[in-house]
Order: sequence, then C-alpha cells, then structure tokens
Amino acid sequence: MRRNRLVALATVMSCLYSLAVPAPAESAPGDSNPVRQVVIVCPQDASPLTAFAAREVRRYVYLRTGDLLPIVESAKDAHAIVVTRKDSPAARALAAHPAAKTLLDRLEPDDYVLKTRDEGNRREVYLVGGSDTATLYAAYRFAEHLGVRFHLHGDVVPDMRVPLELPKLDERRSPLFELRGIQPFHDFPEGPDWWNPDDYKAIIAQLPKLGMNFFGLHTYPENRPNAEPTVWIGLAEDVGPDGKVAFGYPTIYYNTALPVGWGFQATKTSDYACGAAALFDRDDFGSDIMRGVTPRPDTPEEHNEVFNRTSAMFNEAFGLAHLLGVKTCIGTETPLVVPELVKKRLEDRGGTVRDLYEGVFTRIMSAHHLDYYWFWTPEGWTWEGVKEEQVKQTTDDILAAHAAAENVGAPFKLATCGWVLGPQYDRALLDKVLPEDIAVSCINRQVGHDPVEPAFAEVEGRDKWAIPWLEDDPAMTSVQLWAGRMRRDARDALDYGCTGLMGIHWRTRILGPNVAALAQAAWDQNGWPDAGAKASGPVGGAVASFPDTDFADTDDDPLYRTVRYNMSAYRLVAPDGAYTVTLRLCEPHYKEKGKRVFGVKLEGKTAIEKLDVFARVGPDRALDYKFDNVEVRDGQLDIDFVKGVEYPCIAAIAVEGTELIQKINCGGTAYKDYTADLTPLPEHVPAQDFYADWALHEFGPEVAAGAAHILSEVDGRLPRPSDWVNGPGGYRIDERAWYDVKNEYDFVDEFAALRPRVKGRGNLERFDYWLNNFQFLRATARMRCAWGAYDKAFEQTLRETRAEDKARIGRKTVLPLRVELIAAVEEAYRHLLATVTTTGAMGTVCNLEQHTFPKMLDEPAEKLVEILGEPLPAEAKLSKAYNGPARLVVPTKRTCLSPGEPLTVKVTVLCADAPGPCDVIWGCLGTRVFTKEPLRHVGRNAYATQLSADRIGGSDIEYYVETVTAAGEVIRWPASAPHINQTVVIGPEQLKREDSG
Repeated sequence: MRRNRLVALATVMSCLYSLAVPAPAESAPGDSNPVRQVVIVCPQDASPLTAFAAREVRRYVYLRTGDLLPIVESAKDAHAIVVTRKDSPAARALAAHPAAKTLLDRLEPDDYVLKTRDEGNRREVYLVGGSDTATLYAAYRFAEHLGVRFHLHGDVVPDMRVPLELPKLDERRSPLFELRGIQPFHDFPEGPDWWNPDDYKAIIAQLPKLGMNFFGLHTYPENRPNAEPTVWIGLAEDVGPDGKVAFGYPTIYYNTALPVGWGFQATKTSDYACGAAALFDRDDFGSDIMRGVTPRPDTPEEHNEVFNRTSAMFNEAFGLAHLLGVKTCIGTETPLVVPELVKKRLEDRGGTVRDLYEGVFTRIMSAHHLDYYWFWTPEGWTWEGVKEEQVKQTTDDILAAHAAAENVGAPFKLATCGWVLGPQYDRALLDKVLPEDIAVSCINRQVGHDPVEPAFAEVEGRDKWAIPWLEDDPAMTSVQLWAGRMRRDARDALDYGCTGLMGIHWRTRILGPNVAALAQAAWDQNGWPDAGAKASGPVGGAVASFPDTDFADTDDDPLYRTVRYNMSAYRLVAPDGAYTVTLRLCEPHYKEKGKRVFGVKLEGKTAIEKLDVFARVGPDRALDYKFDNVEVRDGQLDIDFVKGVEYPCIAAIAVEGTELIQKINCGGTAYKDYTADLTPLPEHVPAQDFYADWALHEFGPEVAAGAAHILSEVDGRLPRPSDWVNGPGGYRIDERAWYDVKNEYDFVDEFAALRPRVKGRGNLERFDYWLNNFQFLRATARMRCAWGAYDKAFEQTLRETRAEDKARIGRKTVLPLRVELIAAVEEAYRHLLATVTTTGAMGTVCNLEQHTFPKMLDEPAEKLVEILGEPLPAEAKLSKAYNGPARLVVPTKRTCLSPGEPLTVKVTVLCADAPGPCDVIWGCLGTRVFTKEPLRHVGRNAYATQLSADRIGGSDIEYYVETVTAAGEVIRWPASAPHINQTVVIGPEQLKREDSG
C-alpha cells in the first residue's frame, strides 16, 4: 500500500510538472528519440531507508535541474537512476556483468557503488549500497556529483541550474573508519546548550550527507560548573516505565539569565546593543528545555521536568539518528560525580555506585535509543602528575558500570573518552585493564593544537576513536580555519589504526571547511598535495630563553640557555645510513619533579621513556643522551617527542655520520659548530585542493580560484584576537597601536576585493557570510587596540590625586578614547550581526555581551561617570539601534520530516525599522504552485508557524520566507528564493519511531 501511494504521488506530480529532460550527452549515435524521460527506480520491496534515499535523489535532481523525476518500480524504456541495495532484485541487472557482480559481492555494509551502464540508447546510473544506510550515502554522493555540497548547518546548492544529464560514473567508496562523526560540546551558548529538538534533528539529518554516522555528547557534573541534564543520575526505583524520573536534582543548560563559572554575567537580552536584542524572543533566552525554569529549576518538580524534557528531546533526535544509521552516544565523567541530593538518597538506601549506574542505564533504556555510553576520564590527567591510586578509582568506577550494564541487559556498548587517552605515566593503560568490549577514545591535547595521541598505536584488539578539535574554545568567538589540521589528524588516526574519527565542536556553519575536510578524510586520503620535498626543521613548538642562568655539568652554557619546547618532532634530511644522535637536555623552568615528563623516539623506536629531567639531575643542569647506530632508510631522520606531563623541551641536537654532520642550537642562534635553530616545518597537510572545490561551490566559478588561494594561505594561520579570559572567546587589552597590528589582516581586503565578481544571490550570501566573519575578526583586533589606548589613559587619570584634575583629564583624554573604543566595538558588532544565521552565532552575541562587555565597557563606564561627575554622552555608549541591512534569520533548517510531523519555521527579522508582516510561501515540491501563509508574531522581531505536509497530500515541501521593509524592500530567505527554495523531504512511514508514544 505504501508503495502504491508513492507511485500515485509521482503520477500526480508528472501531471503538474513536465518531466521530459534532455538525453544524456553520451546517447547512442543514431538514437531516433534524443529526448527521453528519466526516472528514478526504487524497488517495490525496498526498505524504508532505501525509499527515502530515492526521494533524496529526486530532491537534489530537482534543485539542480528544475526537473522533478517520478519514482517508479522499473525503468522500461526510460533513462534511469536506480537506487537500491546490493542484495535486491534491482541490482541483478548490474550484477549480470561479471566484473560488476564481483564488485557488488565485495561491498561491505558501509560501502557503495556509483556505476553507469549504457544499454543501446538507454543509460542507467546505479546507486548501490552494501546496506540501506550505504545506499543513502550513495544517494548523497550522487548529489555531490550534481554539484551539491553538504554541511552541518544545511545544504549548498549552486545558483545556476543545469540541464539534466546522467553522468558517466564508475566509483566504489569504502570508509577508512568504522565510525565517523561529531561530538558537539555543551556548556557554552555557542553549542548545543541552545539547541531544541528541531536543531538536533536538523544536524543529525546532515550527518549521512557527509558520510558520517556518529553523534556523541559529554555531560558536565554538579559543581563543574553545573550538572547538565544530558544524563540523569539516580536509582532505578526512581525511573518510570516511560523513562520519566520521579527524583531529580538541580540541573541546567546555559541560559542568559544564569551567571556561570565561565565568566558570563546574567543579562537581559533586551539590554543587548546594536539591535541584537531583536534576535531573541525573550530576556531569559536558552533552549526550550529551560523555558519557564530559568535561570535554574528550584523545586523538585522542576528538577524532574528538565530531565524529562531532555529525554523526550533525545527520544525524538536519537530515534531519527537510529533510523538514519547514525550511532548515538552520551556519558558522564569518571569517577562518577554523584549529586549531593542523590548521594544522600543513596546513603539512606545503603547503595553503591553500581546501583547508580544501573539506575542510569535503566532510565536510558526506557527513555530513548542509545548505541554507546562513554566515561570521560579526569581532565587533570592532561597535565598533572596522577597517582596510581587515583587512576584505580577511575578504572574501578568503569568496571562497576560494566557490571551494571551487564546486570540490566543494557543494549548499548561502553566506551571511554577524555582529554587524554590515559594517565601521564602510561597513555595506553586503559587498554591493559579494561574489558576488550569497551572502546577507548580521547580528544587531542592542547585544545586540538597537538596531533592525535600517538599511544593509540599501542592499543590493540578493541575499538579506538580519535577525536580532533574542529575548533577550540579559547578562540570561540573567532573564525578558525583548520582544514589542513583536520587532514593531519585524520591521517595520523588512520596510521595509528583508529576505528573511529569524530570532531569535537560547539558552532556549526562557521566550521564548514573544517567539518567538510574531516568528513572527506574519513573516506579518502588519496591525492592530497604533498607538503613538498623533505625538509629539515622542528614540527611546532615555541622558544624560551634563560640568558642569566648558569648550567652545571657543561662548558657550553649558551646551548642550554635557549630551548625549544612543545614541539612534536624534529625532521632532518639525512642520506640513508647509520648516525650517532646526541640530545642535549635540561630543566630550565620548573623547580620540582613531576612537572615535565616526556619521551623520545628515534626513527620510530623508543629511545627515552618517561624522562623527568628535574628528577634525574635537578634544575639548571645539563643532561645529554647519546645514541649510536640510528639507522635512516628513507632519507629523513625522525626525532619524535612523546608528551607525558606538560611539554617536551630540548636545548640542542647533534647528528653525526659519514654522510652528514648537523648540529642545531634549538631555540637559539649559532654557537661554535652549532647552527641557529631551523625554521619550523608546516604542521598541517596542505589544503589547496580542498579549498579549490570548497570555494567553487560556495561562491561560484567567477571568484573560486582567488578565494581558494586566500583561504588556503590563511588555513591554520589566522590571527587569534580572542582567547580564554575566565571563559571561552574573551578579549584582552592589546597595548600595541592599531598601525602595528593591521597588516596581519591584509587578507581581509584581498578577500573583499573579490566581491564585485560574485554572481548569484546564493553565492553572494555565502560570500558575504565569510567576508563579514573575516571583517569581524579584524574589527575585534582593532577593538582590542582601542581598548588598550583607552585603558592606558584611564590608569593615568586614576593616578591623579585631585578630583578636578581627574575630571579635566577624563574629559580631554579618556572620554575621546572611549568614543573611539565604542566606534570600534560597534563596527565589530555590525559585522557579527551580519554572520548570525545559526544559534551558534547567537551564542557569540551572548558571549560578547555577557562575557566581554562587562569588563571592557560597563565597569570602566561606572568609574568614568564618577570621575566626570556627569553621565556619559550618547556617543560614549553603545547604541541600541540596528544599522545594518535588513535580513531574515532562520537559525534552524530542517531538511527531512517523518510523516505527520509538522514543519516548524522560526524566523527573526533584523531591520532598522519595525518589521512588517512576515510570510512563508510554500507548496508541493516541484509544482511551483505556492500558498502564502502569515507567520505568527512570537516576540520582538521573532515569528513562527507550523506547516503540515498532510495539507498537500503528504508530499515533499519547498518554501521560502518573505517580508517587506518599511522602505518597500522585499527580503527573502533563502537568498536564492524564489528561484531555488528551501526543501523538505518527507521520509517513508517507517521513519516514525515505533515507540515514540
């Protein structure tokens, strides 16, 4: 019956819209019918997911060509796109060819084939997966061949439609990692703290498009800084059959009414400046999970409500993930941090931590789907000297959870994660003490600037997942381009035998290149540009000098007075042969043992293990290691440094052999026969080819080459005006003059110069998004310099003893500098608001207002008013008015729905005047017959409505949003509308979660 309805719908569509398309360019000579229908073939017995894949093919063919193809059970005489699984009858025609049969037989569950077959004057393109999920991957890969690109925030469809021509394809793809995905991190407004069910489902639905299949979440515990409701901790007796809890504790996701330990003050969003207040429909903004219980739940009933809302959200989101082949994962820190209220309840009942884990797992089993539960090891393992008894507390905790999972029959697997893979004295320790059915994983140290943990190579016989940082939180409010680093980390993870590759992040759209690079590297690492010929130099690191220190046990003090630290390696070009390698070491900084521990590998073999120079010889004393017969067989001597506690540190290196003698004063200048330190080598894999493709599809061919050149040049090298200042993405005073800083941002003007050549409204919107991000980056740097001048004058004024002198200097010097600072802040704000298209960017607005402005603007303003004895003039205060171009913001973009599920459209109008009526124009995909429906006013400049596909026969939807400004300007979203609109595909009936009730 379902199949008949689908065919009937396609028939109706064919009556409403012409389906005839040009024949492929490679049609057989002499074809008497050069114009032939193209259909999508999906077998009658196809699974729900394969049927969904066929509808996705139809969507993207329509978006690129304007042709809405029918979905049928057989092609007959038509050209065809065949969407099927390898073991289906529809694949037999392709398998009739011996070579193709062998190809299909060898497909693993995640593998797929795109294969074109010509039969006479007919062409068939087969999209065949080794499983239903892989068939969906094949559909999205086909869309990429049509020119579509995918990101976490949505799809990129080129502005120019093209004639439908079935391409000649012969492609087999297999992933390099079993699990591939993302790990969005809570605790800041830029991340999932502000996501609602629609946001989770929108982003999860993008993962298969990127070839990804993993979605994991961390949970902060009580007092670190707040217990998050991602995981409920309690006893099984407090869990109902529907997963709802009857006993809870204070729990929150961040909201603007909440002061937290990350440097955020509580602020009403209505007090936001420069028109930003219009972005938020209420003062206490946050996820709907917290609606009505901000800043934090107070009563036991409210505690339970937040947990129950969260599990209901995960029931929706993780249910969709399960049906799309995306593995889900949540977890807690270990040893388990037990909330105080739960601890008392546990003590009253004489229970143990195992009882709590049984409660946690019982609740999950009743509340929502889950594939993995992970345990995050202590963050202190990253840099502290951890004792074995502390590690045992962690391993005992995990073993108790393992026993609890077995006892309750948990259907999900267990894993570890953390800021490091294991304790500093043995990073691979967990592999030696935990059952093999527990996967191990970790994020990269130094907020991702360190490479993937080398100890992964020591882990065998279990799943192991590398988790590079797609961005870091110190620079949270700045654009970060790391495509080359994603390639480096993916390559290392593959070399270490990792079975999983995920990226940790908060924001979405601004990470487009990083996510795309990581996703691609999880499937294919061939053809990357070589970094060039082998070269000599350090990989990473910084330099420190100790010019007044006298070092014991050496007559060559200058060698030890400069060091390079925090490098991952030295690479030295050396002819093949045997060498003597001398490493000259010292501890010039720390004054106690256990502060710096590291190892060294020579040509991949361990030469020094767990070295603590201070413990060995004390401070300021030379310690030299000499190694003979180090064999070089590939033209390059590799000296790798293995981090334990803090950063490796080296003073000098000497390499001596019959073919080469090279001596290096690490971090210093030439001394005797030692050369000055070498120029650092590139730390990342080149990404010019990546940006060439990315810029082409983001901005169009007119500016692709120029944009790609600029982006590849700044990839991994962007300035970082923001930093960790009591929290993420803060700003510090820059005492330099702007004249001495601005040349670091020359690339911004180079990028802006491309703008007049961009063609197409969609291309221009995407170009302006990135241009404004770069301009915001530069403007915040200028803001820091203006702050520095203002603060310096302020401090000088405060040193005056007479009140009248303070007031006079304040008016003459400080007040004009504040006006300059306000102008710089407003410039930055204008560019920031032009980038707001997601909740993550709304979080950056919150970060600026509630994290940076209190110290930069508000506190000094109070002191200045006191000095002047009068209020500040208007030009010395941030304006409340919006002065940018009128635009529509749609932060959540659903691209698929379950049958019967309404489509919620939320829109904010940013404009200088009061917004006029806002409408959604929508209809059945491909008919070009639209209905205008007014959006309901929610608050301030926010509007919303719900659309039901049932009103148009349950069909797929296309829509756009439109408003008219007071000046009569028509504003639409998406920018390419009404030519190319937002589309939403309705999944097959079985995409409904069976236990959603």
